[in-house]
This record gives sequence, C-alpha cells and structure tokens, in this order.
Amino acid sequence: MRTGFDPGAEAARATGAILDDTLRGSSRGIVVDSPPGAGKSTLVVRAALELAAAGHPLMVIAQTNAQVDDLVVRLAEKDPELPVGRLHSSDSDPYDKVLDGLANVTKSAKAADLAGLDIVISTAAKWAHVKNVEPWGHAIVDEAYQMRSDALLAVAGLFERALFVGDPGQLDPFSIVGADQWAGLTYDPSASAVSTLLAHNPELPQHRLPVSWRLPASAAPLVSDAFYPYTPFRSGTDHGDRKLSFGVASDGSGPDRVLDEAAESGWGLLELPARHTPRTDPEAVRAVALVVRRLLDRGGVATSERAEDPVPVTADRVAVGTAHRDQAAAVRAALAELGVTGVAVDTANRLQGREFDVTVVLHPLSGRPDATAFHLETGRLCVLASRHRHACVVVCREGVADLLDEHPSTEPVQLGVTVKFPDGWEANHAVLAHLAEHKVRWKP
Repeated sequence: MRTGFDPGAEAARATGAILDDTLRGSSRGIVVDSPPGAGKSTLVVRAALELAAAGHPLMVIAQTNAQVDDLVVRLAEKDPELPVGRLHSSDSDPYDKVLDGLANVTKSAKAADLAGLDIVISTAAKWAHVKNVEPWGHAIVDEAYQMRSDALLAVAGLFERALFVGDPGQLDPFSIVGADQWAGLTYDPSASAVSTLLAHNPELPQHRLPVSWRLPASAAPLVSDAFYPYTPFRSGTDHGDRKLSFGVASDGSGPDRVLDEAAESGWGLLELPARHTPRTDPEAVRAVALVVRRLLDRGGVATSERAEDPVPVTADRVAVGTAHRDQAAAVRAALAELGVTGVAVDTANRLQGREFDVTVVLHPLSGRPDATAFHLETGRLCVLASRHRHACVVVCREGVADLLDEHPSTEPVQLGVTVKFPDGWEANHAVLAHLAEHKVRWKP
C-alpha cells in the first residue's frame, strides 16, 4: 500500500497554487506541465470559471475544434448560467451540434458578436484572424505544447496575461514544411509555444500537476520514469484499486495469454518472430485484431474507484494505437473481417488526450530495418503507452532491442538546440525492458 502520499491532497495543493498565481500573481505568463490524465481540462475549466467569477473576462485558446467544443460543454455543465461565446469558422459545419442545445452559449464567426461575454473560446487558427478588438486581460492556452510558437505569436496581441496548460511528454507540434533553417534560434516557429515562451521569459512561474488519475499504479512509474524524468508524477490509485478480469477462460492462444498477463500486471507484450516486414505487416496487424476480438469475446469487466460494481469493457472503451495512418487503416480492415465495430483505431497524433480502459498498440519499430527519428520520437511512444486506465497490450516483432543497439544517430547536430531528454532511444529501451517482464511469445 502507498504510505505518506495522499494523491487528492497533493493534487489540490498544486491546483491551489496554480489558481492563486493565475488570479493574484503579477507574471504575464504561467506554465503548467501536466502528465497524462492529470486533469488538464478540469484545471482549464476551473481556472476559467474562477477568473470569470472574479470579474475578469477571458479568451480561451485550444488547438482543435473538438477540444474547443469539449471545453464549451464542460463549462456549461459546471455553470449553465455563465455566458460563453463559441467563436467558429465560416465552414458549413463549424462546431459540434450539441452546442445548439446549450442556452448559455452564443455562437458566431465574428468576434465582435461575442464582445462582452464572460468567456470566449476558439482555436488558435481562428483567433489568429481576429483583428481590431480590445485585448482581453486574461487568456488560457489549452494543450499549449501542441501549439507552434508562430501560432502563439499570431495571437499574442489579443491578451495581457496567460495561463499555459499542456503535457510536455506529448508529440511536438506538427509542421508540413522543414524548419531546419530556424533550428537553434529562440524564435524557431516550429518549436512549441511553451519552449519559445520560456526561452524568452525564463523567470515565468512554472507549476506541475503531480498526479495522473488515468494511469493505474502499474503504469504510472514506467511512464513517469521513461518520459517525465524531470517532472515525475504518481498514480491517483494504488495497486488493487482497479481490476480487469474475464468471464471466459483462456483458450491457450497467444492473444489470450497476453490478455491474461495484461489483466494481471497492467502490461502485456505479444512478441512475434523477428522479421523485416512492410509497414502494414499482415501478421502483426492480424495479431492486433485478434487481441481485440478475444478481449471482447471473453467478456472483459473492469472494477475501479469509479463504480462499486464491475463494468463491462465494451468496444467503445478499447483503442488501437499505431504510428502511421496506413497501419490504422489495415487494423480497421482486419477488425471488420473479424466482425468488430466501435473500437477507436488511430495514430498516436489523433489519440492524444483520449482515455480508454484497454489499449492495444502496434509498436512503432516492429519489423523495421531501421530506426528513424520519426519512429524514435519520445512523444509518439509516450502517447501510445499512456491512454489506458487498466491495461496496455503491445504487439511487436522480436528484435527491436537489437535494432536500437545497432541504430547509428544520423541526425545532424544543430548548435543551440536543446537536447530533448529522455531521447527516443533511451525511452524505447526503458519501455522494452519493462515489457520484457510481461512477454508472451507467439508464432501465428
């Protein structure tokens, strides 16, 4: 049992300090680092409500329309009377239609129509087009590590003070053009908004949320050590607080044995024979699909602190994560052949921020002859390994550890660029070493 650590008290203490800095501090910016499932959105909503209640109208900047709509719904649930503005694009379907049923929400494509409302929310891309308005006293930037610094520059004139909340372990901001010519410069437009902000303002207050309410006690130590060595965190639950079990006994196959291992320990590695394969490795893809099929066929049920009685692990509580879109498409096709519907199958980029009971991951380096910077990116593996509340099963071909040992660094050394720590090589080795303790070898 955990001794001397009260997760609720630790989280409350951290949140209190953040809100105190936000409401009463004098700094122009406040940065909050959050591990997976630590309650970023809950913090954003609470900070927005407290700023509004204190008479400080504010703008909220999120990175996607889905994030914006989710925040609007959460705010309406907490305070149905609070006037909220949803600034949207001029597209034909610019927001989730559930917002039409919220009486306190005003929607418009023009910022002027939303002037005077307590809170106005939109994406960074939409805010960048807002001109000739009186600046807001306060702003909150959600998922700030997913925001490129050039996007922050485009909206910086719209507010005087800002709270930046994000997960430093997630994938770096996406850019469709090369940015090598700016590498090492403090104004690199492809860098995250937070890294550029702190490069120019190192004195800004920095906080961190110390507890993950998503990751179980079996997962938090590995994810914290491998991906957050300088901002460690703990699980909000202890060993034994959650349990995954099956109503149907194992049939002795590889997929069933790895599911039993994952149910017992929180982790499972289904290792296929070593082989160099196409990216959409048919055997590995089918193995992923079979694990999901057997999970559902065996009537998985989850017990946790959220409910007194066991809850069935249905298809909508299961996700499959891949590195590439063509791999995700191949898994969807394989699941369809097995009659499985309703499971979320997507890349790490698109699974960011989402939560499931059980995840099945096709390892980014499985079957590869080389280890590229893309596949070694720490954020990719971090996202894939941190979406689950109960268990994570990784499907991978044997030989990844050897591949990592043989992988020469061919990336150019760039002056002035802060080396990310841990690097992808080290993080991958840490995860593989842990998974080796929960390995099931299987030859399809």
